[in-house]
Amino acid sequence: MTQKKLHPSVLQFKEFVKNNPKIIKEVRSGKATWQELYEDWYLLGEEDKRWESVGAEKESESKTEHESKSDWVSSFMGMVKKMDPNQMQSHINNLSQALGAIQGVISQFQGGNVNSVSGPVKPQEGPKHPFVFRKD
Repeated sequence: MTQKKLHPSVLQFKEFVKNNPKIIKEVRSGKATWQELYEDWYLLGEEDKRWESVGAEKESESKTEHESKSDWVSSFMGMVKKMDPNQMQSHINNLSQALGAIQGVISQFQGGNVNSVSGPVKPQEGPKHPFVFRKD
């Protein structure tokens, strides 16, 4: 295969990305595309403050993610405390009956009965020869 020679600015951008691996993470996380980053790099240059903020956003996001996880756990525990055990038991019974009905329908389509235990099922015997030849 023949390789195309890249434009010198593209080679410089690739070198810039190698020196700043946080940019790769930003693209992989879906926050930016290579085209957008290349255009920003081409217009703003390597010394712009935008490139310093790429890593800073990750750190602040990880803190807020941790806080949101702990908030989720506390809200879940609050919901558990508010639950009525009798109402939950009735919901579980309804779910169990619905699953039993679904199992019954599936067993009807399979040709078996849920309550009966049958022995091994014999495969249907087909013709002994795969091609049936007819005489005229």
